[in-house]
Amino acid sequence: MELQQMRYVLAVAETSSFTRAAEQCHVVQSALSHQIARLERELGARLFERTSRRVRLTPAGAAFLPAARQCLDAADRAAAEVAAAVGEVRGRLAVGLIPSVTAVDIPAALRVFRGRHPQVRIDLRVGWSEVLAQQVRDGILDVAFLGLPTSDHPAGVGVRELLRDRLVAVVSPEHPLAGAGPVGLARLAEETFVDLPAGTAGRIQSDQAFAAAGLTRDVAFEVSTADYVVRLVAENLCVAMLPAAYVPEDAALVTVEVIDGPARIEYLVWSATTRTPAASAFLEILGVSG
Repeated sequence: MELQQMRYVLAVAETSSFTRAAEQCHVVQSALSHQIARLERELGARLFERTSRRVRLTPAGAAFLPAARQCLDAADRAAAEVAAAVGEVRGRLAVGLIPSVTAVDIPAALRVFRGRHPQVRIDLRVGWSEVLAQQVRDGILDVAFLGLPTSDHPAGVGVRELLRDRLVAVVSPEHPLAGAGPVGLARLAEETFVDLPAGTAGRIQSDQAFAAAGLTRDVAFEVSTADYVVRLVAENLCVAMLPAAYVPEDAALVTVEVIDGPARIEYLVWSATTRTPAASAFLEILGVSG
């Protein structure tokens, strides 16, 4: 069993395609397929079900994946630790973030990091806070930027609070609330909303606020990204509640103070158990040391 074979298996699992996996690994598809077939013969089990339409993991493949990922991570960490011992930071830095991060200019921080450590590969993943926090705990991500309701706190990870921000209502200039001044949740409950999917951290903070006030609201539009929330509001289809610092300066949007609106906290989190040299170097740029 070879590390490269494990990398090929992971690439196919992530892309659900032998063709895309080969492109990602910079090899011809026949070579990748041959190596995976060799590994399957060695293991005595098929790792993938292949049809003309799709590729998916078998139960054996699903069982193999976590251990393979751990082996590859351990090999990468070993190489990075050796490089760090001679004064060079190498390896991979995996950063997760929600789309509405405002406390840190992440591209600027990465520019500084890349200038100091050009040998590090950087993997950026955008997602929901609860998923990103779990990926940090699982070792998939080195650090993540989260936004959570004030009632939640990241567990099982290193944590630094970055920013507290109140949510504001966002409407189009044509909406009656655009020039009405501050409003309360009771008035907002009369409106049609766009929001993130139910159960996500970005949605929970608003749902909790309306529930605590004994109010219900009509969320007629559910979207997976905050930028699409803004686009629907700009068309005067609905209203939204977003962190004040996130709302872009746009003539197609008007922010309205919500008197009894909820707040959220932005956090920086990192692994509480292991920290690669690349993660330590990035956290140092962000003001986290030790």
